[in-house]
Amino acid sequence: MLSIFYFESCLWLPVINEFMGQQHPIYSRILGAIYWLKIMRRADNQVNHNAQIGIMAPMRDCNRHDALAWRPAQQTTRWMAAVIAMFLALLIGSTHAGETDPISFDDRPAERYVEHPLWFKASFLDLREDLAEAKQAGKRGVILYIGQENCPYCEALIKVNFGAPDIAEYTQRHFEVVELDLWGSRELTDFDGDRHSEHDFANLHGTNFTPSLMFYDQDAKLALRLRGYYPPYKFRAALEYVADAHYKKESFRDYLARADPPPKFEIGDLNEQDFFLRPPHVLDRSRIAAQRPLMVFFEQRDCHACDVLHTQPLSDPQVRTQLRQFDVIQVDMWSKDPIFTPDGRKLPVVDWGKELGLFYAPTLVFFDEGGREVMRIASVVHVYRLGRILEYVANRGYRSGLTYQQWHGKREIL
Repeated sequence: MLSIFYFESCLWLPVINEFMGQQHPIYSRILGAIYWLKIMRRADNQVNHNAQIGIMAPMRDCNRHDALAWRPAQQTTRWMAAVIAMFLALLIGSTHAGETDPISFDDRPAERYVEHPLWFKASFLDLREDLAEAKQAGKRGVILYIGQENCPYCEALIKVNFGAPDIAEYTQRHFEVVELDLWGSRELTDFDGDRHSEHDFANLHGTNFTPSLMFYDQDAKLALRLRGYYPPYKFRAALEYVADAHYKKESFRDYLARADPPPKFEIGDLNEQDFFLRPPHVLDRSRIAAQRPLMVFFEQRDCHACDVLHTQPLSDPQVRTQLRQFDVIQVDMWSKDPIFTPDGRKLPVVDWGKELGLFYAPTLVFFDEGGREVMRIASVVHVYRLGRILEYVANRGYRSGLTYQQWHGKREIL
């Protein structure tokens, strides 16, 4: 049978990433198109394999060293037509403003003026009073929003999430939102009557990332905490989780698993990288300390946020160089396969993830040479933030007793 070469989508991604730029409206549509083409191609390949055993070569996954795979001429023609049609749709769709991927943005330092919604509470920063007024208005509690100026992730929260009419309406109906500045000097009184500056209060609660959102119920109990930026669908779920009091009977992880269960069928593989150590993974560091910190990528199949992580920040040359200072592994967070954890226990990956309270994919968890968790990224992350976190962990910044924000702030002052 006549065959021609078919280039894997992984060859296109670095080119698109360089040529289009992360801010171009069409960029995220191309990533989504490639993702669905990969899924459709796998299904088509399986059909052909069943019909023509021995004729088709096995399909090869993106990011492996082998870049080419054979495809029959008829199938390749069909896929070329599909690609052309998809790109035409992308080009047409790119004319519509504001339809960019909410988790694809540039997080490099820049001046950003973000105007907070007028419905944020004009608070005197006595949290007891804020909560009493929320209860009197029939609301479910108070959300403390900790942000900072020129923060791209805060900008995404304000413009994308709170910019969505349904999210804004739901939040106003159920919560009072009190805004705090990560570096602010205003005095606040917490729920216990203790006084702090905004900055000290943020540090007291271990605020590594902005935005940071703390949801307090009517009894001043911390019902949920979100560290970093989450896309609108996840943020809606967080609001409903607290407003409907699900936190009283289940974890946020279990709530999300019920509402949006993980994939049961392998419609796509995990994204592979050449810096991932190959299984089986024995991560035990409890008896003999390792030479390098450990970085565990908890991911899942059919995960758009995982695809964005791999095609954007993990394709950056500087980030890839920094990763050489770590032992890096990847696991499917819903897998039942056993693994030896850094503290020396053997248990299924899914149970390990549950113990860690993981609810977002991808989550990146860092462990020191002795197997102690020192940091995690459980929200959207891009090149600049990821590079600074890798620097913080690789230089053992956590040993100083400073948070990630404090450590980098001190280095910038010096």
